[in-house]
Amino acid sequence: MASMILASASPRRAELLAQIGVPFTTCPADIDETPLPGEAPDAYVGRMAHDKARIVGQKAPGQLVLGSDTSVVLEGAILGKPSNEADARATLMRLSGRTHQVLTAVALIRDAECRATLVITDVSFRTLEPDEIDAYLATGEPMDKAGSYGIQGLGGIFVRELKGSYSAVVGLPLQETATLLADAGCPVWKHWSHRPGSQA
Repeated sequence: MASMILASASPRRAELLAQIGVPFTTCPADIDETPLPGEAPDAYVGRMAHDKARIVGQKAPGQLVLGSDTSVVLEGAILGKPSNEADARATLMRLSGRTHQVLTAVALIRDAECRATLVITDVSFRTLEPDEIDAYLATGEPMDKAGSYGIQGLGGIFVRELKGSYSAVVGLPLQETATLLADAGCPVWKHWSHRPGSQA
């Protein structure tokens, strides 16, 4: 397939796409990410993923554009990126010893054609000690993360159990993304390189 466009500035999503051998360029979408009044978390992440892909796709007719959005949800409330250190501390204290959901939506658009999916993963935290929360805040890692933690980073030690897709929690569900691309006629495995001497 021709190079796809990733409508995201997330280095984690770029790393995940590269991991499965997808050729792509990056073009972040500039959209308002404010939830609508009364908007459910699943509707919100779906709308964000679609709007990111749609906005970028309008500038690239005929090309595949991938948009994705991830939200951390506790008891139906979206826990976004923290506004400051106190906000991050309060969020981590809320997550301590409890199970929350991570919702990741993916939208694949080419012109008027759109394929989309939603992946929900249950993430259970062990009880966090105040000193380790302080130490984690001091690293700066929580400050640009939904839910104030990064499972692929230092925050991974907080996770007691995960039910669902690890890559979706990081930012992009690999199996589901590969399925969307295959359904669009662009299976990722066709771009895997062959070792010298292997069968083509």
